[in-house]
Amino acid sequence: MKIMMRRLVLLAVASVMFISCGRNTPKEVAKTWLTGFNHMEFEQSIKLSTDDTKNLLSSLEELTKGVTDSGKTELKKIKINIKDVKEEGDKAVVTYSSSDNPTEQKLNLVKVNDKWLVQFTKSDLVGVMPKDDEPAMEEPAPATDSAAVATDSVKK
Repeated sequence: MKIMMRRLVLLAVASVMFISCGRNTPKEVAKTWLTGFNHMEFEQSIKLSTDDTKNLLSSLEELTKGVTDSGKTELKKIKINIKDVKEEGDKAVVTYSSSDNPTEQKLNLVKVNDKWLVQFTKSDLVGVMPKDDEPAMEEPAPATDSAAVATDSVKK
């Protein structure tokens, strides 16, 4: 009888822990998704994504396969700061910033079959690209006439 009681108590404790750890709130889903996305742990983010977002993340995962281990180690230092969550029915917008980008950004979520999922599109990638007033890269070096340089070196 004692063994049966212990098993029931253990089962009850395990159930409570499972339920409390598996909270499906927009804030928790966004934080987990953004952490996986920024750390390039796309499998984690894919589990919390709409179908279209899953396809986009799969493409990004392929494009980023060449990132070195040291690069990934640096990315794992990024911390996410959730600033605000606005829910309206089956939609939510999470405002956040990250330790590498203090600019406030927004992440859209939708509720599908009672689960919050991230809805991230190609246009959302624009938020991580440099703005028009920020230089994307240094100015190119002045062009040289390579034909004239080649001719001069042949003459000498």
